[in-house]
Amino acid sequence: MSLSITLTINGAERAITIDDPRITLLDLLRERLDLTGTKKGCDRGQCGACTVLVDGRRVNSCLTLALSHDGADILTIEGVAQGEQLHPVQAAFVAHDGFQCGFCTPGQIMSAIGMIQEGQAGDDPERVREAMSGNLCRCGAYVGITDAVLDAQRTMAAPDAQRTLATSTRRDAA
Repeated sequence: MSLSITLTINGAERAITIDDPRITLLDLLRERLDLTGTKKGCDRGQCGACTVLVDGRRVNSCLTLALSHDGADILTIEGVAQGEQLHPVQAAFVAHDGFQCGFCTPGQIMSAIGMIQEGQAGDDPERVREAMSGNLCRCGAYVGITDAVLDAQRTMAAPDAQRTLATSTRRDAA
C-alpha cells in the first residue's frame, strides 16, 4: 500500500510516496531524502540528536511517523544557514565551542532555535539548561552550549529591539 504526503522541507515543497506507513520522520529524512544532518542516536526519543522543527516546534523525529505530518513545514539543520551565512545559533556554537565530537550538534542547534522561537530562552543559564535537557551531549560541552544559546538569543533579539526603538523614535518625532 502506497500513501502520498506533501511536506515543505527547508522551504521546498516535496510530494513523497510512502510505501510503509510506519516510517518515522527521521528515517524518511535520512534514508529517503538524504538529509543526514539529522542524527539517529538512541532511536527512542531520549537523546535529542534527531531534533527537527515541525511547524516551528521542536520534535524528536525518531518518535513521530512521517505520515502524521502531511502538509507540515519541516526545518532540518540543512535548511538553517542562508547560503554561506550561518544562522546566529550556528555562529554562536562555533564562537563558544558548543560542540566537541559534533554528533549531537545538529539536534542541539535545532532545539536551541526552537527554544528561542518559543520564547523560552530568557537570560538565565539554568532556564536554558532545563529547556535543553532533552538534548544530550556525551562529550559534556554543556557550558559552551549554554553560552552559545544565551549569546544567540541576544543576537537574535537585537534587530527586533533596534527596529522597535527606531519605530518609537519616529512616532515620538511626529
